[in-house]
Amino acid sequence: MKKLKFISAIAFGFLLLLATETQAQKFPGLDKSPLDQALFPADNKIPVKTAKIIYSRPQLKGRSLSELAPAGKVWRTGANEATEITFYKDVMLGKTKIKSGTYSLYTIPEQDNYTIIINKSINVWGAYNYKAENDVARLVVPVTQAEESLEALSMVFTPAEKGMVLNIGWDKMRIAIPFTE
Repeated sequence: MKKLKFISAIAFGFLLLLATETQAQKFPGLDKSPLDQALFPADNKIPVKTAKIIYSRPQLKGRSLSELAPAGKVWRTGANEATEITFYKDVMLGKTKIKSGTYSLYTIPEQDNYTIIINKSINVWGAYNYKAENDVARLVVPVTQAEESLEALSMVFTPAEKGMVLNIGWDKMRIAIPFTE
């Protein structure tokens, strides 16, 4: 009887090992456009935030910005899923009030300006299913050119007198999106 239990235990262990081996997880490699976020205020010692943006950071890799974000076309403002911005309190974009909540951030690039679009659709891939009827706010902001080129799309919030500015840069393009409280 003890011998039978011993053999049963060995057989069970072998089956368990075999099942574990055949069901081992295969994890994907690193994404070519890694996910990143920016918070306002950025200081982790300040627990109450005004905004958070989550976006994927595409790389130029020898390509032109106009190829990756074509002029006159709605762009997801990043890669992969559409960029999402969360406001933890009501803010203003230009003269439009945006209620606290999570939204998609789209842009329409042009040579001298970008149209900024806050849209109520979330959890969407790219701008393929963009619907203008879901726009909450739009604002046109000027483009400036920096001397330094950024290989990866980058975003950072900076404080402003009555709110914050979302700064976006890629290649030598820079835009500043003002939000007031």
